[in-house]
Amino acid sequence: MTDLSSNPSTGRSIRIVGPGRAGQSFAHALTVAGVAVELLGRSDSLAGAAHGVDAVLLATQDRAIAEVAAAIEPGDAAVLHCSGATGLAPLAAHERRGSIHPLMALPDPETGAARLASGGWFAVSGDRAADDLVDVLGGQSFVVADANRALYHAAATVAANHLVALLGQVERLAEQAGVPKQAFFDLARGSLDDVAATSAAAALTGPAARDDQAVLDAHRAALAPEERALYNALAAAAADLARGPGS
Repeated sequence: MTDLSSNPSTGRSIRIVGPGRAGQSFAHALTVAGVAVELLGRSDSLAGAAHGVDAVLLATQDRAIAEVAAAIEPGDAAVLHCSGATGLAPLAAHERRGSIHPLMALPDPETGAARLASGGWFAVSGDRAADDLVDVLGGQSFVVADANRALYHAAATVAANHLVALLGQVERLAEQAGVPKQAFFDLARGSLDDVAATSAAAALTGPAARDDQAVLDAHRAALAPEERALYNALAAAAADLARGPGS
């Protein structure tokens, strides 16, 4: 057991199960926010984890949530998990149960802690303890019902993981063209800002928006064969977006 509390001032306390990137990120961010934190690992006894604290946060892999929750004796604390795709069923043994999923990447504890405390978004459900943690971290929240968990997490995956995969193609094409990739990243930031300010349909520009098939065909001819499938799929999606609903 690692005690990460440092002069807590909020009067709140939490045990976090799982010393991986998410668990350490939450531990450091909550400690800085004045919460008394205990970080529990594989070798620690979990039976009494829900006693003597306000909340227990399970920062484990999704497939381990039910097993870990079952190892904890029901107590006064709310038992929460931080999975985006998982509902509350794995926590059914606990009267007070909920979830808090940070809608942000936590690549390492230092970066993760900074992002958790940066006023970002969290998906919450169940016990009010999840909302309390968001408040302590200075974040914003929205509620996701269990029935919509998979759809919500699919959107998160597209926004983060799929976007990264797409920028991977940008990196490859920029290198092949002999131009700086940073220029394209600045272009992408501008497009993201435009979508946020208006909508995806309003922000769309380029040959798909103009239905300029000659330019699109020139792109396809210039691309290496292994790059064409992703390009074609997104060009078709852009064309559908340009045509509007029901096209």
